[in-house]
Amino acid sequence: MIKLAIFDRDGTVNALADAEDFITSPEQWVPLPGALQAIARLNHAGWRVVLATYQPGLGRGLFDVTTLNAIHACLHKQLAALGGRIDAIFYCPHTVGDACNCRKPGPGLLEQICERYRLDPHSVPMISSCAAQLQAGAAIGMPLHWVGSGPEADNTPLTLPLPAGTRCHADAAAAVTQLLADSETQL
Repeated sequence: MIKLAIFDRDGTVNALADAEDFITSPEQWVPLPGALQAIARLNHAGWRVVLATYQPGLGRGLFDVTTLNAIHACLHKQLAALGGRIDAIFYCPHTVGDACNCRKPGPGLLEQICERYRLDPHSVPMISSCAAQLQAGAAIGMPLHWVGSGPEADNTPLTLPLPAGTRCHADAAAAVTQLLADSETQL
């Protein structure tokens, strides 16, 4: 069975643009310190990594799919330079008014990933800086890892609506260190 981890993008892997809750151009792509190295560490340990990202800017017309692909090309290039990779990127383009199941806290996007890889969600950790994203993971029983690197970082984990059992880490690097330690103890 493959080992797969799902990462949220904005606030977990990359910094956010000013007051926006998503980036709208490749020029705004700035990885968070240690995040790409953490993904590469997982890859080197035999893990696959998938991004689940919510991009309502597509639905609002703030950018198009070509721009989104260019943003992700920056990610892929920088990660490849570290010997790492993202196996797939799943995104929800919908706005709040669309009422889709793939928009957080709905679990649809995460269900799609687990179905694609034929994995039980209970074996797929979700790493995110967003409480709503973790609620989506909780809805299907995923192991949850909150990282304090996103817009909710000013809050303490105790003041956020985190699902029960969520493990809290300073950043993606700390979450990956925990995942790797956990997988060693399961051998």
